[in-house]
Amino acid sequence: MENEASLLTELQETLPVKTDGRPTMEELILRMAEYVNGLIEGDFQQLVSMLYSIDVSESRLRSVLKTHPGEDAGRLIAELIIERQLQKIRTRHQYRSGPADTDEEKW
Repeated sequence: MENEASLLTELQETLPVKTDGRPTMEELILRMAEYVNGLIEGDFQQLVSMLYSIDVSESRLRSVLKTHPGEDAGRLIAELIIERQLQKIRTRHQYRSGPADTDEEKW
């Protein structure tokens, strides 16, 4: 399994926001929250499209927003996006084939 810094670097590459250097998880969440809040206010349809393409669970999104009514929706959504992207990254790493595998053996 990749180390935390490597996961953060790969995660940063999958997000529509950029940071300088090697960000912390909190910095990524804050940047993503700013971006999401901008979409909530300015282009809600793009936000919906992004959530769909990233495959954030609609039921989970509704549940999180409902159970945290006084909190920043942008941050809550950003955390869900980051969580989903990390799941996908970890799954890719888990099923990544080694160099000794042939195409036949992969199937």
